[in-house]
Amino acid sequence: MDPYLVVFAASAAVSFVATPLVRWLSVRLGWIDHPSDRKVHPRPTPTAGGIAIFLGIAAGLGVSRLIPFLAGLHETTSDPTTALLAGFVILVVGLIDDARGLSALGKLAGQVLAAGLLVLLGVQLLYFYFPGQGILFLSTDLAVPLTVLWVVAMVNAVNLIDGLDGLAAGMVAIGAIAFFAYLYRSGGGANPSTAALLSAVVAGAAIGFLPWNFHPAKVFMGDSGAMLLGLMMAVASISGVGRNTYAPSGGDFAAVAIPVAVPLLVLAVPFLDVLLAVVRRMRRGLGITHADKEHIHHRLLDIGHSHRQAVFLMYLWSALISGCALAVAFINGRLLVAAIVAGAVLLASVLPRLVRDRSPGRSDRAGPVDQVTPPEPVGPTAGPPGRPEPVPVPAPEPATSPIEDTA
Repeated sequence: MDPYLVVFAASAAVSFVATPLVRWLSVRLGWIDHPSDRKVHPRPTPTAGGIAIFLGIAAGLGVSRLIPFLAGLHETTSDPTTALLAGFVILVVGLIDDARGLSALGKLAGQVLAAGLLVLLGVQLLYFYFPGQGILFLSTDLAVPLTVLWVVAMVNAVNLIDGLDGLAAGMVAIGAIAFFAYLYRSGGGANPSTAALLSAVVAGAAIGFLPWNFHPAKVFMGDSGAMLLGLMMAVASISGVGRNTYAPSGGDFAAVAIPVAVPLLVLAVPFLDVLLAVVRRMRRGLGITHADKEHIHHRLLDIGHSHRQAVFLMYLWSALISGCALAVAFINGRLLVAAIVAGAVLLASVLPRLVRDRSPGRSDRAGPVDQVTPPEPVGPTAGPPGRPEPVPVPAPEPATSPIEDTA
């Protein structure tokens, strides 16, 4: 059996089994996410599911030490251990936010702390491929801030899309699987790869958590889980892209999709949501950390999609963009790649308008067809048009006391 499949299965199994235990713990400790104006869930729900995701990731990395093909990675690089340590730091920061709440500045400080720990222990961007210039070596003055910025951006991108049941877990799983396919196809299948290992572990942990988190969610991952998944994806992309000293190979069109763009395309929907949110809030004179209900998934609900339809459409968009990224990177022939991208864009644009929830009382707003006007009364005593005539109610007869009846 493929060693990556083994660690994927181990992460998924542990995450799946641990999630109900974490839910029970959250209920006992009072870690409950209550409904509010900027949230869409209608009832209080246990949170802190990031603990189960962390246990799944830790289990997958632990199993990898027992597999001969992957065991050598832990001897030649400290990236898996460093990722787990930084993941624990971001998990604690997220748990504090889930349990007590943190200010935006406090949360950012925790994210920078985790990113700084990665840099301190050697996980940072070292190389960058630029078409026409080849491999560029990044100096420390440039590598450190770029690494911190990339980690913080990835963490917040995943955190911002965690607005609907199952959305963040599913989209991260799709992105991790697509990035794993890119790495595996690029040589990770023949040689052990830290980035491929982390992608497989993250995908397994997210998928194992998803059955408990899908609508209607029994438990939320919280900021602890969303920021953890974002950090692990950031480390995977840094290990797989920022340390690759080889230029892209393949067809002539593959050079356009430089390796550093692949993780951007794989997680294009979260990054686009972040960009739109920042621009929207700056135009209104609000802080970029000001919460609102105008993210992409909220707009899908507003135009008439049910909760599950909105989530599946976001899944579809992520899968289409990820597939296009892989097609651009590995398929020879500009016309074929252009046809694939055009078809994906057309499908992503048309499908949301065709698939909508039409059941009354769900996501659709009441329209002229849904409104039923009561019949107007007929006769000389009819009231104003559109108002039914009140029906007179006879006055009740005075009741007699049983004691008086027997007197």
